[in-house]
Amino acid sequence: MPLELPTSKKQILDIQTVRKRVAVERALASPFHKTRIPADINLDRLDSPEEWNRIPILDKEMLRAIPPQDFLTQFCNAPRKDIAELWRSGGSTGAPLFYPRTFRDMEYGRLSFARVFECAGASAEDTAHVSFPLGIHPVGTLMARAAQSLGIGVNWAGAGNSTPSQAQINLLKMLEPTIWMGMSSYGLHLANMAEAEGIDLANGSVKKLICSAEQVTDAKRRKIENIWGAELFDGFGMTEAGMMGCEGDAHDGFQVFTDMFFIEVLAEDTLEPVAEGEPGTLVVTPLWTNHATPFIRWNSGDIVTWREKGGSSGPFSVFPVIKHTHRTAGFFKIRGVNMNHTEFEDFIFADDNIADFKVELSTQNDMENLDVFVEIRGDVPKAQILEKLQASIRNTFEVTAGINILDRGTLAQEFEQSIKAQRFLDKRI
Repeated sequence: MPLELPTSKKQILDIQTVRKRVAVERALASPFHKTRIPADINLDRLDSPEEWNRIPILDKEMLRAIPPQDFLTQFCNAPRKDIAELWRSGGSTGAPLFYPRTFRDMEYGRLSFARVFECAGASAEDTAHVSFPLGIHPVGTLMARAAQSLGIGVNWAGAGNSTPSQAQINLLKMLEPTIWMGMSSYGLHLANMAEAEGIDLANGSVKKLICSAEQVTDAKRRKIENIWGAELFDGFGMTEAGMMGCEGDAHDGFQVFTDMFFIEVLAEDTLEPVAEGEPGTLVVTPLWTNHATPFIRWNSGDIVTWREKGGSSGPFSVFPVIKHTHRTAGFFKIRGVNMNHTEFEDFIFADDNIADFKVELSTQNDMENLDVFVEIRGDVPKAQILEKLQASIRNTFEVTAGINILDRGTLAQEFEQSIKAQRFLDKRI
């Protein structure tokens, strides 16, 4: 292993002291950062908040201002001969950026992903079915490679656009993996499709679900775990850094690998550190995966709370825990009312009679319409579902919605070719 797991807070602090200096030195080798970081920054005093705060926050808008064709020469600082692969940015609008990773970066990248399996209690006795997308976004290939580095056998299925969902269900039955890995929405689609066909996943071979790349609300977690009959472990990462953390057995937030990623949780208005339990914006400095991309004090856009210690047991409990507030999720405005995507998803999935859903906004006769499409579990009368759901949406969100009931499996097939389920579609003109 390129980095042993720390056993104390002091070890973590000692690593951060050394690696923050390296991070700044690598940033100063970047033409982009040379005009931003003070030339007289004291590399011996970076543990001092006053000195560290002299380094300005880096955000997405600054990266978007760099022409994509100039990114490798203006921001990055490694020669092409050292580059092993490039990771597609996951959060930028417009033309995506591609972050080069050197061969040395990849050693630490695989390590960060491997820690997710260890947090989840996986071992070489397990086998894994990978339903993460396989392609230029790194999560699928890195999760699979990391599993194999721990002796965990892997079936590289990919998402629905690689291996159709029906084929994936057949593989789950035939190969009997103990771990399923993928985006939570796709896990729900597979479960709904299997349930519609009378296949009981809850009595199947899968005992652990490992998800990432999407926020998992409490209602979605409960629904997925109930249908699969398995425990869900959510991982948190970003292409600018790597896989940064994973839930432990308490499922009370992400245990962040702070020996690999220095984090700050800062007030949105003052950029001052917030107290434990208070929401703030997450600022990240990779300490080891920065050989080519010198991200330093990167404003990830995530709004989180943090605690020095969570409730999980085991060796990863040495790390602090962060928890998303879900305030960075998308939203739409309909008839003057803001509706948060995550809040609406949590609201829908809280109803155990609803298997899956999507929302469409449209314009008809110059009026904005909100239509909700749902699939129903069991034999609950449709009229009862229609009346109850329409009233609940009106009372909760102060908007009247049209309710449309679909046949089971309809949405799973519709989402088949999507990397992420497109649950919220704005078709207004």
